[in-house]
Amino acid sequence: MMQSLRRILLMFTAACAVNPTVAQTPDAAKQQKIILPTTNNHIFTGEGDKFYMYVHRNFEGVASKPWTAGKYGFVRNLKRTEDGVIGTRFHEGIDIKPLNRDRSNNPLDEIKAIAAGTVAYVNSSSSRSNYGKYVVIEHLWDCGPIYSLYAHLSNVSAKPGERVVQGQMIGQMGYTGAGLNRERSHLHLELNLMMNEQFTQWHNKHLGGKNYHGMHNGMNMAGLDIAAFYIAQKRDPSLTLPRFVRTQPVYYKVTLPRAVDGKTMCILRRYPWLTQGTEKAKSPSWEISFTASGFPVAIVPSQRVVQSPRISSVRKCRSKHSYHTKGFVIGTGYRASLSDRGKRFIELLTGSFESDGGTE
Repeated sequence: MMQSLRRILLMFTAACAVNPTVAQTPDAAKQQKIILPTTNNHIFTGEGDKFYMYVHRNFEGVASKPWTAGKYGFVRNLKRTEDGVIGTRFHEGIDIKPLNRDRSNNPLDEIKAIAAGTVAYVNSSSSRSNYGKYVVIEHLWDCGPIYSLYAHLSNVSAKPGERVVQGQMIGQMGYTGAGLNRERSHLHLELNLMMNEQFTQWHNKHLGGKNYHGMHNGMNMAGLDIAAFYIAQKRDPSLTLPRFVRTQPVYYKVTLPRAVDGKTMCILRRYPWLTQGTEKAKSPSWEISFTASGFPVAIVPSQRVVQSPRISSVRKCRSKHSYHTKGFVIGTGYRASLSDRGKRFIELLTGSFESDGGTE
C-alpha cells in the first residue's frame, strides 16, 4: 500500500514539473513576480526612448515625437494652464516598442503572459475597439482577481478559458485599433482591477448602444501604474499589489452613504484589502481615496453623514480639476464637486444601478 502511494506521489510530482499549472489552485494562488510581456527590458535600464513607443504631437505649432506619451498617466493632449503645460488626456497603460521587425517593417515580437492565469476574454475584431485585437487574462491572486490586458495585437494564439503559465505566448505585436499605423506598432499593456461584474447593466443605463466586450470592456477596468509597479517590484521582489497600491498618491476623496440594506459595495466584495481591515466598523458612510485617474487606493469608514456621494478632500490646483481627473471632478483650488461623469463613475464602482445613482 505504501509503495503504491509513493508511486502516485512521484507521478504527481513529475507531472507538476512538466506542467506547473497542475499544482496550482487558482482560487488560492499567491501573487508572483510579474515579468515583462516582450523581450524589451529597457524599462529597467533607464532608456525610456527605447522602451516606450512615441506619438506624433503638434503642440502650439511645434511637431514632435515624444516617447513620454507612451507612459502611464496624463501624458497626452497638452494644454497650457495656470499650472503650466499639463497633459489632460489619461493613458491607462504603457506602450511598449517592438525590438524586431521584418523587411516590410511589421513587428515580430511575441507577446507573453506576465503571470499565470486564465484567458478571460479575447477580442478578435480589429474594428470593435480602440484596443484593436486584445486579450484579457484573469489572475486569481490571494488579493482578488487582477486582469492584465494586451492590446493592438496582429494575431492572437490564446483561447478564451485557456489556462496559461507565466511567459506563455498569447499573440504577436501589431498595430490593430484606432489611430495606429505600422510605424507605431506597439503593445499596449495594462494591469487592472475590475470595477463591476454588472457593467453591462450600467452601460445600458448610461451609454446605450452595443457593448461588444461585456465585463472586459476597457471602461470597466481601473488600471494601475504598471511601469512603477515593475520598477518597485524589481527593487523588492516580495512587493505585493495591495502594498504597492497604498503607496500611490491620492488626488481626491469621495464620501458616500453606506447601503441601507447593509450590502457590501461591489468593489469591496472583490478587493476587501482596500478597507485595510476596517470593513466591519460601524459608521454612516464610506470615504474612498482615489488617484488622479480614479484608481481606488483605500476605502475607510467615515462618520460624516451624506445623502449622496460628495467630494470630501481634493488636492489644490490652480487650473481646472477636470484636466487632472478625466473629467470626474470639477472646480478649482480646494473647491470641487463630482461632475455627472464622476457620479456615473462612482455608481459603477459601488455597484448601484438604481435611478438615484451614486450609492449602493
